[in-house]
Order: sequence, then structure tokens, then C-alpha cells
Amino acid sequence: MPLVRIEMRAGKPAAYKKAVLDGVHEALVQAIKIPDHDRNQRLYELDADHFEISPTKSENAVIIEIVMFKGRSAEAKKRLFQAVVANLGKNPGIDGNDIIIVLHEPPLENWGIRGGKPADEVDLGFDIKV
Repeated sequence: MPLVRIEMRAGKPAAYKKAVLDGVHEALVQAIKIPDHDRNQRLYELDADHFEISPTKSENAVIIEIVMFKGRSAEAKKRLFQAVVANLGKNPGIDGNDIIIVLHEPPLENWGIRGGKPADEVDLGFDIKV
């Protein structure tokens, strides 16, 4: 049940934004094996005066923060980073150097899900040890 927050500069067309959302989700399904229906994403568009980027980045720079259950291997995380960059490179054509990805992994007991139960007390229905 990853929670995804994507930040980018405002002004991109709807198809571009949908491609970013789809590319990140497909990477999560592929790399860390979440169920395809488990989609919790937010895309924030910021005016240029609210989104400062390094001069080494282009106007297509994107910051992706993913909050996910703790337990994935370093290799699965590496696959996730690579899949996000590959997917967004294909569509909508974002250069890998313009993509920053940050993972946050609070322990299961810090997630309240399914009616307010701690996630460590719930059958998640999928394996997080990938």
C-alpha cells in the first residue's frame, strides 16, 4: 500500500501527467510486487517560483516520494528506482537525471489501515519481503 507523492512544475498536459502516474505505479507493481489495484498516488504541480531545482536539472525535473511498508530488500528498491527511471524515460520522456526518488519506510505498527488496525496486525494479502 505505498503512498506516492509526485511533484513537478505546473503546465504539463494531462497525457504527460497520466504517463508519470502510470509509470510510477507500473514500477511499483513490477519491482516490489504490490497488487495492481493498490494505487494511492498524488501529483502536485507547482509554479516555477514554488519549485526550485538544481541548474543541472531541466524543466522536466520530478521528485517522487514513496512511503511504503518496511521490509523490502535493497535489491528490490534498486529495481524500483531503475523501473521508475526506465518507465518515465519511455513515456513521457523524462531524462533519468531529472528524476529524484526518495523512499520512506515507517514500521508496520505506524500504519493505521482497514478500520484503524495497525498494519502489523492485518493480513496484507501480499508479501512485503521481496
